[in-house]
Amino acid sequence: MDGRKLNFRCQGRGTPTVLLESGFGADSTAWYKVQPDLARQTRVCAYDRAGYGYSDPGPLPRDGAATARDLDLALKAADIKGPFIVMGHSAGGLYARLFAARRTSDVQGLILLDPTVERLAPRPEADGLNGMRQRLQRCLAMASAPSSAAIDDPQWAECVAPTKTEHQVSAARRPATWQNQLSELNSIFGRTSEQVGRIGPILRDIPLYVITASETAAGSPRSAFGAHVSMWELQHLQIASTSQHGFQTTVVSPHLVMIARPDVAIAAAREMIAASRENRLPGPLPASEPLSAPQSENSTGGFSTLRKFGLNSGPATFPTMSAGPAAPFTLD
Repeated sequence: MDGRKLNFRCQGRGTPTVLLESGFGADSTAWYKVQPDLARQTRVCAYDRAGYGYSDPGPLPRDGAATARDLDLALKAADIKGPFIVMGHSAGGLYARLFAARRTSDVQGLILLDPTVERLAPRPEADGLNGMRQRLQRCLAMASAPSSAAIDDPQWAECVAPTKTEHQVSAARRPATWQNQLSELNSIFGRTSEQVGRIGPILRDIPLYVITASETAAGSPRSAFGAHVSMWELQHLQIASTSQHGFQTTVVSPHLVMIARPDVAIAAAREMIAASRENRLPGPLPASEPLSAPQSENSTGGFSTLRKFGLNSGPATFPTMSAGPAAPFTLD
């Protein structure tokens, strides 16, 4: 793949293959509570996007089209064949949909865990993600400094994992690591959202599960349809409606559904796998779970921590893109 390497973590045997697409800032290890269980049933592959984990950085920009193209070409290079069930978390939901648009004949199901909703910001600085952007800029400055501080310097604390393995330190000191992540972040509510908005009806025949995290929904404005329904849930319902076989449900969970509620992700994947093998449509998702107690910002890390690992975009401050095709679909 143009001389670069993408790192795959594959477990299990059988078809369909489940592909796991992590949210922003997370690598393939984010699925440690989901992958081993599903691997007892079929082959499951998580991977590191360009510039993450053990994968080489990629050329800029790192938008959704580039991510989907990388995954497509890497699967072919590794001889990992479909059919596929694709599960994406948060911003990974955008990339999962773009990949499915490239491989409509191979993707037999999509599962989106608290997915980021495509929307256009007038400029990157107005997308509500400046906290993450400033952290990445500080890490880039550290990595680019002519005489970088020792890795134990407190300035590195937000840039490298506490374990500080040799590989983690090497990746943190590499400017391209942070350039890749900055480009990805700046593209999410720009080029990537525009690309997803052009998908239109291409995915209408692919079964789709959209699973909303209650804690994210609780931080979203209420809708005009009733105080018990949030705008976040309505936006997820809109995503589900892009498939003729789409379903949405809300579960009691913070944003990191695959960590806090792996049972939900596993059950959804198992039904998709069974439907693929039995040549039938998957059944509907369970009804939304009742909220027995108010959701806490500090539950399982809180929104400030969750945004770092999965891009919980929160309430929209600019228009959500129309589900209809704005132009013929192409991936740059």
